[in-house]
Amino acid sequence: MAPRQFEWFVAVDWSGARGERHKAITVAVAHADGGPPTLVERERGWTRGEVLAVLRDELPDNALVGLDLGIALPFADQGAYFPGWERSPEDAKSLWALIEEISVADDHFTATSFVDHPVALRHFRRHGGREGDAFGGGRGRFRVTERAQEAMGCKPYSNFNLVGAAQVGKSSLTGMRVLHALDGALPVWPIDPLPHTGSVVVEIYTALAAMAAGRNASRSKIRSYEELDAALETLGTPTLDKFGPVDDHATDALLTAAWLRTVADDEALWSPADLTPQIARTEGWTFGVR
Repeated sequence: MAPRQFEWFVAVDWSGARGERHKAITVAVAHADGGPPTLVERERGWTRGEVLAVLRDELPDNALVGLDLGIALPFADQGAYFPGWERSPEDAKSLWALIEEISVADDHFTATSFVDHPVALRHFRRHGGREGDAFGGGRGRFRVTERAQEAMGCKPYSNFNLVGAAQVGKSSLTGMRVLHALDGALPVWPIDPLPHTGSVVVEIYTALAAMAAGRNASRSKIRSYEELDAALETLGTPTLDKFGPVDDHATDALLTAAWLRTVADDEALWSPADLTPQIARTEGWTFGVR
């Protein structure tokens, strides 16, 4: 697949927390012409609905948008998202629709009703030591892309995990409701093919950007402008030239926007060896994983 030329590069650090506005939801933008990445800020933090509105109605015509969340649940390891459940969807878009159907009354794109569903809950690790009998034990079930992340030195967690600092499941489920709400207004690669023109959404894992900038998975979080500038320099990107502490959600977004700009034309990242049509349709992929 020949790589696309994008004009804008947008990274969104996501959050699955309850509530309307979230300081942890952070948006950064880099432009193909160069310059340092910049934050797109909201005084009281972003809402998930505001991010949806940008993606659906306000995005530039030629943007690569990275969302830091899982765009699907594991499927390939057991041949189903929810083995034994007659409502288990056949593909990622049907999964988004099921989560939306069950969680439609939940505010702010949360998915509490879905993880409390008497069948679905068997597959999740939830707070209070509540681990479903189908969670799989240990670190839980993984998608093919997450196994590939491990091979690169990352430390992924299961999208069925809703507990602790690694509760990526909450971010992923809220994100899937937002992706469902897009209703085809924006393609989501690789569930949708990479379009020849226009903007596209991809899944990102901010640790990949940090590793490309010379850090390792255990040191992926950056909490000072000095460290951020050093990482940006490693990527060959102009620095912000600021000093002092900074929130790691902001640095995740800023560094990843810059990283997307540097790697978007790498053909290998659009054609990973393990990304089969079936995996693309059911599990999706994390951009940057070879």
